Order: sequence, then structure tokens, then C-alpha cells
Amino acid sequence: MKALVLINLAIMLLAAAQGTNAQREWREYPSMEGFRGRPDLPEDYQEPGEFVVGRLMFPQYERGPFPSGPGDWRQGRTAWTVDYPEGDRTFARLLERLSTVNVRSVEQPVNLDDGDDAFFWPFLVSGVVGSWNLTDAQARKLREHLLKGGFLLCDSFYGDYEWSGFMKTLQRIFPDRPVVDLPDNHPIFHIAFDLDDKRQIPTWQYLPRGYREGGEEPKWRAILDDDGRIMVMITFNNDIADGWQRANDPGYPQYEANLSIRMGVNFAVYALTH
Repeated sequence: MKALVLINLAIMLLAAAQGTNAQREWREYPSMEGFRGRPDLPEDYQEPGEFVVGRLMFPQYERGPFPSGPGDWRQGRTAWTVDYPEGDRTFARLLERLSTVNVRSVEQPVNLDDGDDAFFWPFLVSGVVGSWNLTDAQARKLREHLLKGGFLLCDSFYGDYEWSGFMKTLQRIFPDRPVVDLPDNHPIFHIAFDLDDKRQIPTWQYLPRGYREGGEEPKWRAILDDDGRIMVMITFNNDIADGWQRANDPGYPQYEANLSIRMGVNFAVYALTH
């Protein structure tokens, strides 16, 4: 109950601080992983929930492991749609099952150019962030969102080359805040589940090794606010959302799939209570 009250309050405060614009409707975009097929739309997709998994949309660099491909990033099928929407919906379903949080069954795509819409969605997930290339205006909007209480999970990127691409945009968002390595005893690893064995969450396409670009060592990093709250959770050399997406795939390692789900629960509960 405490978590539900906090998230309702966070949504109201974030929205009120930014004016009276209405939040965007739910919509769905084609995924860059369209070969897996689109997951069935849950029957209760129109029912609201106190917690919603926001999926951050973004323009991207032309170079990188996932080139832009045809079309407009605002219409999907580019890097931001990795593990979307299947991973987001699996996470939403399991978060509700493993916690007392009332979770909407479908994700919410969030475009920072849509007026004040981002402030209605405090919890955001972003994948393949080695390729993101936010404009200065988008970076300012995201910085304001996070400083006002938002939480961003940056996932699914590997190696020095992708880290460099990630930092180019991150430094536009927070030019004055360092990236810190989180200690094993940080509350985010223990708030719901005790995650003492934080193995690498692999990318399915690169099994059995599970990583690319020399990214064999998982890193757990963050950007903190002035009170020490995690605003940006950085799961470098990992693919948390692939673990969600592949949770029922017998070809994906089940320990790591379960670990990705427990991590997701911890991230959500931390975001709700901090």
C-alpha cells in the first residue's frame, strides 16, 4: 500500500509541476525484433494501473551495432524497440505476480518531444543505449524528469565502443554528475530480493558466450541525485530486458532469466520507495 501511495503521489507531483497537458494515449509500434512476432495484446490492456513500465523512445546514431534501418524512429523498428514490447509485458506481468504493486499489463512508449507527457511516467526503461542520440532539448527534458523523482533503467549495451556512445548522450543529460559503481550492499540489490550473486544477464543472440564487443564483465553503475537516490540505473555489459523477454524460452539460461526478473522487481520497488 505504501508503494502504491508513493507512485500515485509521484505521478501527480511530476504532472502538476509541468502543467495541465493530458498524458498520451497507449499505442504500439513495430519492434526491431519483429521476427519473434508481436505478442498478444492482453485482454485487460485498457485497465489502468498504479505502476506502468515506460519505454523511452529515442533517435539514434547512424553507426553502431544496430543501424537505424528504414523509417522514422518515431514510428518504431529502430534501436529503442529492442526487447519491446514482449519484454516489457512479461516484466509487468511478473512484477504484479511477485509484489503487491498494481501494474498495468501493457507498457507505455514515451517520446520526450511530446510536451509534458514524460512526467506522467516515472519509471522508464531504455535499451541499446550505446546508440541513443538525444537532442539537447530531449536531454534537458529527461534531466528535469529524473531530478523531479523519475527513474531510468539503461540496459542492453556492451564494450568500450557502446559505452562511448552511451556517454555522449548521458553527458548532455547530466554534464556535472559522475557515473558511480554501486557496491554489493547497495539497497537496490536487497530491497525486495537479496541479489548477492549478480551474474551477467546475457543477450540471447550471442549465447553461449552471451555478450558482444568484449563486454564479458557485468557492471552495475548509476547516476545519483543530491540525496544519493539512484536516478539512472546502468546495467552495463548486461541485457536485463532480454532475460524478461526470454523468460519462457528453453534455449535461454533459466537462472539468468530468473535473476533478471528479480532485478527488475528490485528496481521497480526501489523506484517506488525512493
